[in-house]
Amino acid sequence: MSKLMAAVNQRTNLVGNNRLELLLFRLYGSQPFGINVFKVREVLQCPELTEMPGSSPHVRGIAHLRGVPVMVIDLSQATGGKRIEDLSTAYVLVTEYNRHTQGFLVSGVDRIVNTNWDQIMPPPKGAGAGHYLTAVTQIDGKLVQIIDVEKVFAEITPVNEEVSEDIKVKATERNFKDLIVLVADDSAVARNQVKRALTSIGIQVELVNDGKLALDWLTAKAAELGGDISTKVPLLISDIEMPEMDGYTLTAEIKANPALRQMHVVLHSSLSGVFNEAMVKKVGADQFIAKFHPDELVSAVQKWMQTD
Repeated sequence: MSKLMAAVNQRTNLVGNNRLELLLFRLYGSQPFGINVFKVREVLQCPELTEMPGSSPHVRGIAHLRGVPVMVIDLSQATGGKRIEDLSTAYVLVTEYNRHTQGFLVSGVDRIVNTNWDQIMPPPKGAGAGHYLTAVTQIDGKLVQIIDVEKVFAEITPVNEEVSEDIKVKATERNFKDLIVLVADDSAVARNQVKRALTSIGIQVELVNDGKLALDWLTAKAAELGGDISTKVPLLISDIEMPEMDGYTLTAEIKANPALRQMHVVLHSSLSGVFNEAMVKKVGADQFIAKFHPDELVSAVQKWMQTD
């Protein structure tokens, strides 16, 4: 397993090239699932777990990792599957995102695969709102499902989604009535969190599911306006990990387009612990914000939507 994680550490140069690497794992049976390696801090055989009285039934306990307590969630059970019974052969994916460190219990870990974001597709339409997928792809002829771990974590440990009254009062000092903020994120949970925060201060929000849809929407709006889009859409809030086109590539495309480059871009990502700050500058984004803190996000929106 140490070789597996060494491979994770050696491949950060993929960032910004619309490429990613997936760590493939299993929950039950032979169905492969995937998670972006940039979310994974460590992979280890399941250690001894201490029960958490009163916790969600999906929380199997606390692992003490080098003196630090980490909550371990049964990812199979949390997504509607079977409980992972044999802990002696199970693994824990220790992840760092959304300003938290947590572990996900899985039945097996396979390998790391290198792919392009344009090979990562949204879940099939008609799948309903109850599924736990952000995307699917094919690896070696097999369908790999990418789980929406943000949704899993939000259901077990809900975050505060309310904007504070102080921030709301500051928002009344400006009139955003005729302006639009575009939000691009493949997680329905994240999109709705951002929408609730911004609409609470009277900002119009448009939502799209991935980077390609965001770029298509922006170029169509620029053609409609016949010029600089920032007069109507001064700000994009974009996730980094998205099907078809990631947030880095989307930002670079925006900054290369004369009709779009004047708008501001805030990258809003769950990759808080392993995020490469240099990439923000490289692609021309204005700011990075780790998910999810409503006051911090709304304050940034107010800053970048100020007009001269």
